[in-house]
Amino acid sequence: MYTASWGDVVRRDLFGAHPDPRDRPYRFVIRVALIVFRLFRFRFDVRGQEHVPTSGGAIICSNHVSFLDFTFLGLAALPQHRLVRFMAKASVFGHWFSGPFMRAMQHIPVDRAAGTAAFEAAVASLKDGHVIGVFPEATISSSFVVKQLKAGAARMAVDAGVPILPAAVWGGQRIATKRQKVRFRRDVPVTVIIGEPIVPEPGEKVQAVLRRTKAAIETLVEEAQRTYPDQPAGADDRWWLPAHLGGTAPTPEVAAVLDDRNAAGHRVVVPKVGRVARVRTRLTRR
Repeated sequence: MYTASWGDVVRRDLFGAHPDPRDRPYRFVIRVALIVFRLFRFRFDVRGQEHVPTSGGAIICSNHVSFLDFTFLGLAALPQHRLVRFMAKASVFGHWFSGPFMRAMQHIPVDRAAGTAAFEAAVASLKDGHVIGVFPEATISSSFVVKQLKAGAARMAVDAGVPILPAAVWGGQRIATKRQKVRFRRDVPVTVIIGEPIVPEPGEKVQAVLRRTKAAIETLVEEAQRTYPDQPAGADDRWWLPAHLGGTAPTPEVAAVLDDRNAAGHRVVVPKVGRVARVRTRLTRR
């Protein structure tokens, strides 16, 4: 387990010997994030960071369970002195506070109604040798189960000729996630796993790359869940586990209905999953 130290915050070689001067805002934000990690004593189990290339383009494709996932994935790339440019919804860039930081860090805005510009910007950034971070589920999974993936990341990998790095994050949902109140707690373990690169083969179709990516992410998420060091403190603390693991998070089917209602502008409340429903979900998944 790794816990950020004050020494990490002020390390002069944190970003390598000769960091790009244009990335000063990004480096500042990372140091602030390390301060937050230190204050809350998050306990990180980061694996597979050696799969992040030290140079050249790559796409980190991860599951999405919390609002903090991008900071955790960025931490996994730091040992290789890489900064991850994340694709995020355009509204974040229009916010008075977050917008200037997002633009200064060269993240990529995504307008879901007109995604071509974001796709082209991401491919150009990959060809320039940047690491792009993508949450291909397009939104946080409130069931904490990997949803169907959008094909954009696979298309980018094929068009730019770069590898996909499948990834899993787990534990951040206990701090801040969709349809749950933010819980400011200390000593929360967070697991981040970067898998082996998925390299599109010559002539391989986008859907084939997408299937390989989804299978790899699901395997990594299962590994993160299986090896996570904490268990729920009691019956009322099972909300952060998926139903098939005995938790009270909504099933994928219920979560999909809630997402549809939320997209339509209706306020939704996450229903608790009863014991019978949890048993039924376990049986159907076998």
